[in-house]
Amino acid sequence: MLQVAHGGTLDVENNIVKMATDMVNRDPNNLNSHLGTLFFDDVIGEPDGTHSIDCVWKLSRACFEFWKGCCYKINTLCCGCCIAMHWGCEFAYIAFAHIWYITPMFKVLEINCSVCQRLYSMCINCCMTPVCEAFGGIFHHFKRT
Repeated sequence: MLQVAHGGTLDVENNIVKMATDMVNRDPNNLNSHLGTLFFDDVIGEPDGTHSIDCVWKLSRACFEFWKGCCYKINTLCCGCCIAMHWGCEFAYIAFAHIWYITPMFKVLEINCSVCQRLYSMCINCCMTPVCEAFGGIFHHFKRT
């Protein structure tokens, strides 16, 4: 067994990579850190002079936190695996397209552009270089005073 990135192991004999799942830090790259601080006070606030009854304010906070967590868990329970499958397929397709289509296409463009570059260079050297050298020969005798 060899250690690989992100806490995984590699079984060389069976060509299997096993990734450890961190159940505490579920966003190690801080992809959604802007959502981690989404609390009642970040969404709802009563200015001075406009306050609801204290029990309503406390109950509203409790309801907000409960339903935010409950709805998120229900949504992930119902849709999380299907959406994860979709994104897995999407990124697999992106990798496939880059490996089998986009990268070879760039190689084709590189080859064709090098031919165009050679043709352009020949045209410039044949047509423009003699003209520029002739004008340079004419104007090189003039001095700036």
